[in-house]
Amino acid sequence: MNIGQNGGDRRRMPGGLVALALGSFGIGLTEFVIAGLLPQVSRGLDVSEAAAGWLISGYALSVAIGAILLTAATARIHRKMGLVGLMALFVLGNLLSAVAPTYAVALLGRVVAALCHGSFFGIGSLVARRMVPPERASRAVAMMFAGLTLANVLGVPFGALVGERWGWRATFWAITGIGVLAAAAIAVWVPAWAGTLDQVDGTAGEGKTRGTAAEGETQRAAGLRAQLRAFRSWQVWLTLTATALSYGGMFGAFSYIAYTFTEVTGFSSADVAWLLVVYGSGLVLGNVAGGRAADRDRDRTLIVSMAGLAVTLATFGLLADGRVASVVLVFLMGAFGFAGVPGLITRVTDAAGGAPLAASANVSASNVGNALGAWLGGLAISAGLGYASPLFVGAAVVALGLAVMVITARTGRAAMSLAVHAGPRSR
Repeated sequence: MNIGQNGGDRRRMPGGLVALALGSFGIGLTEFVIAGLLPQVSRGLDVSEAAAGWLISGYALSVAIGAILLTAATARIHRKMGLVGLMALFVLGNLLSAVAPTYAVALLGRVVAALCHGSFFGIGSLVARRMVPPERASRAVAMMFAGLTLANVLGVPFGALVGERWGWRATFWAITGIGVLAAAAIAVWVPAWAGTLDQVDGTAGEGKTRGTAAEGETQRAAGLRAQLRAFRSWQVWLTLTATALSYGGMFGAFSYIAYTFTEVTGFSSADVAWLLVVYGSGLVLGNVAGGRAADRDRDRTLIVSMAGLAVTLATFGLLADGRVASVVLVFLMGAFGFAGVPGLITRVTDAAGGAPLAASANVSASNVGNALGAWLGGLAISAGLGYASPLFVGAAVVALGLAVMVITARTGRAAMSLAVHAGPRSR
């Protein structure tokens, strides 16, 4: 495929990005919606609330594992067909949950649906950036992730509304329908050339949007062995570490945010729903703004977003007893927390030479970070430090991620500078 022949199409917002956003919306819904359904599910399947909680934990563990395994298993499959297949798996999982006669079947459905999560975002991010010019790569990824951020805003209210009116199974039937629509949209709107395996998907790079010593190298061998070689790069590992720490800090604070609002700020439990919508609105704004900013100067965007998140979490911890301050700060927490997501994904795939396994590893890293952050936040509460303590713990974790990101950016620029100076001598 001659990319130049599609230059005109790539200058517009391709319909394929809308299809990918619809898929990410469905996946986001199935991840977040269960939080509002647990009481109904536990009653309907006659299990304890603790057992029902495994419908969340099992999903998260399956995401971390499936991101690597399925991406490796589909390494030589055309990426467009791979995405359609992943959505088919998503549909199957949610269908199992919708018809589950027992708790075990419902849990199996959650695990099956989660398997596609990491691979979809990993492979989808590579396909998304192929549909636009290089200088809009992060915005394309942000467009795909817009579905996930909207699901974060709408997921719990959607699940609660549908579940309350028609029962919790109706929610999973609705998500199954969204999955079918997303699979069809991807099959129709994503161009075949965007999923080919023999093009340059990305370059290992720092600075602004592109450019490093490995620029121009092609990820021709899409097999597992070729993709594993990408993990020889320190830039890949440093970026994954920064991802885990930035996600972990935010999620560690977010995991206990309802307790912070009710026990520290003084909001009622009924207020938590609209406060989460405020947080989700911040995610949406941060995703869009972060994608645009990363296309101008990616490393600076990542450093600023992490610094902003660390300051926001620390300030939130100090002012958590104030209602107005809490509303403003939970919005900023979402905005700064998601502003770095598009840049982190394009950065790790560039550093890995476009290897899909690296993009999926980024999703796994974020889930590992989420688990770490939630554990540390829980430890702080158990130690008697109060319900605002996860905010301070989160700030410290993000600050550590910021330090890693600064080192990553500096070493990346140094490597690029050495390569530029070595180029003439090698000839």
